[in-house]
Amino acid sequence: MRRHATLPTPAEQAPGTRRRDSETIRNLLPYLWAYKWRVLIALSCLVLAKGSNVAVPLVFKQIIDALAPAATQSRAALEAAPLLVPLGLLAAYGALRFSTSMLTELREIVFSRVTQQAVRRISLQVFRHLHALSLRFHLERQTGGLTRDIERGTRAIGSLISYTLYSILPTLVEIGLVLGILAVQYEASFALITFVTLALYITFTVTVTNWRTTIRREANELDSAANTRAIDSLLNYETVKYFNNEEFEALRYDEQLARWQRAQERSQVSLSWLNMGQAAIIAVGVALMMWRATVGVAEGRMTLGDIVLVNAFMIQLYIPLNFLGVLYREIRQSLTDIERMFALMDTHREVADVPDAVALPAGPCEVRFQQVNFGYERSRQILFDVDFTIPAGGRVAVVGHSGSGKSTLARLLYRFYDVNEGGGRITINGHDIRRLTQDSLRGAIGIVPQDTVLFNDSIHYNIQYGRVSASAAEVETASRAAQLHDFVQKLPDGYATKVGERGLKLSGGEKQRVAIARALLKNPPILIFDEATSALDSRTEQAIQGQLEQIARGHTTLVIAHRLSTIMDADQILVMEAGRIIERGSHAELLALDGAYAQMWALQAQEDSAEAPPENAV
Repeated sequence: MRRHATLPTPAEQAPGTRRRDSETIRNLLPYLWAYKWRVLIALSCLVLAKGSNVAVPLVFKQIIDALAPAATQSRAALEAAPLLVPLGLLAAYGALRFSTSMLTELREIVFSRVTQQAVRRISLQVFRHLHALSLRFHLERQTGGLTRDIERGTRAIGSLISYTLYSILPTLVEIGLVLGILAVQYEASFALITFVTLALYITFTVTVTNWRTTIRREANELDSAANTRAIDSLLNYETVKYFNNEEFEALRYDEQLARWQRAQERSQVSLSWLNMGQAAIIAVGVALMMWRATVGVAEGRMTLGDIVLVNAFMIQLYIPLNFLGVLYREIRQSLTDIERMFALMDTHREVADVPDAVALPAGPCEVRFQQVNFGYERSRQILFDVDFTIPAGGRVAVVGHSGSGKSTLARLLYRFYDVNEGGGRITINGHDIRRLTQDSLRGAIGIVPQDTVLFNDSIHYNIQYGRVSASAAEVETASRAAQLHDFVQKLPDGYATKVGERGLKLSGGEKQRVAIARALLKNPPILIFDEATSALDSRTEQAIQGQLEQIARGHTTLVIAHRLSTIMDADQILVMEAGRIIERGSHAELLALDGAYAQMWALQAQEDSAEAPPENAV
């Protein structure tokens, strides 16, 4: 027997390692640079705005000096001082004030499209990638945590861009301009005190914030875990009610919230220590600067305008610096959130089109399983040397006990999983399905699953989902064929009736009829009926069975059945047990073998007779 090999799980292929911030930023930059002219214009506005902002104290100094004559001047000179103030300085002061605001708003106008377009493109890319991931990923995912990671990640992109372009970068530009002016116009001690103060402030902020990031990341993970637990419980609302476990679920949720609360408390305490340290550094720096300026005025080396200028510079620098620590923390948090979202895009696509994949040609399809071996896990093989052919337009049924591997055949044909090299192959018209594009392959297959899950939308929407371009008349025709139309007509809202989350407002039989109508509307060359009538009552099953048989004519059909009476006229019936085909043949041939199929037939006949009411029953 040929040994099989299964694909490793994503965890085996790419051990989880945390991204570096630089890597996250590199991945984000191409989305921004797609609008490079807007970026360059916005950056130009930023520099001009900060230049205007720094020029305001310089002009204000000239005005103060003009209004503060020397003490030796006469009273007449003092009274005439206002007339000596150049009107041009006042005009320049007002113009610079306005230009600072104007350029800042212009920068935001120019750059807003860049930010929103980047968020849109990344969100769409993550969404597409999640749909491209294998069924294994979606079976193992935790929906609550996943949606929270995506939500935080997309929100963090806008936050990161906003904080960087609108706060951090302008502050750094202004610091550079102020240091240059202080170094050129005044003694070196002013620039030195400012530089040392800023260096200490930034170093302290970065060091403490990096330490706090670990605490914030832990709080985020606990937040996602709590959200996952809550959503998982709510999705299983009926199960919780069945077993009267509301309090148990509340306690489990509260346990997770308590851990999140402790992490949040540690985060808040560390934030308070950070704020106190920042305030102390700023206070010392401002005190030293004002001391040097006061000494300069006392010694006659500086004017009152100079001390006003130095004070204005300090205010302009340290007010944004008060928020620099907050902004840096938010930037680190945004990077952490984006990191988690980009990690989703790094998740290995277990099933992917090969570079030279071709589209499946249109027309009738012959399906063949050739010596297929498969297992969802390395240690547990599901299928063993499965080999059969469904001729174009033919109908093959597969029966067997639960766990025999019947539904795995449908999943492999759909390429929810791939058969590894050496594990056999599945072909359609001689084409290995691993060499076909997934879009053309799945476009050629229609399925009525055993467990039907519907969108939280209208009945019309859920049927039309089989072919989104279908008209209302075509939707109604498919609904009639699935014996659903009469039921829909009795509803107050008709086809506009909402089916609820996962279709929970409909019964199992009603959901299955929607799934049948959806598959009929798609009308593909290959049909899969995975116990398509298992949720229907006997009367409806008989009515729909006739329709399914009529629709299956001319289509290549794989029927996975539980009730043997529904597949009596199949061209070939396969009997599976423990992943192997143990019998094959027509209904009559298998009964003549008097083997496993014959025993299953006899057992179901006994069950049917036991369920049938007595002839004289009222």
